[in-house]
Amino acid sequence: MSFKLFRIFTIILSFFFLTGFVPILSFVAPSVTAVTSGNIYKASAQFIINQKIEKETGKNSIMLIKETFTKDEIEEKIQINSFNEDLRHLVETRIKITREKLDNQNLQKLILKRIEITRSILNLNNTTQ
Repeated sequence: MSFKLFRIFTIILSFFFLTGFVPILSFVAPSVTAVTSGNIYKASAQFIINQKIEKETGKNSIMLIKETFTKDEIEEKIQINSFNEDLRHLVETRIKITREKLDNQNLQKLILKRIEITRSILNLNNTTQ
């Protein structure tokens, strides 16, 4: 009886190791959980969830989490760059508006000064416009 059980166990083991039908780590991780925690339900749930994730995404759970975190980091960088770009654009716009106002004030002062100089040269201080 034990020889028959040994043969079955050997055939199943050789099937797993030689054909690559089932990845080794997908069995090792839940078995380690079952051995260390003593909780078979937790280990089986972990195995089922990993298999479901791999079936739907084609990636194991670790790669999926890593990809999610890198996407989040990229989105944060894009948002920061977008914020910096918006801020830079806003500051440039305000600088242009301020320059235009200053140029207009300087132009008005220059025109008034020219008018005063012309009046003084022509001696037209008493005349009104």
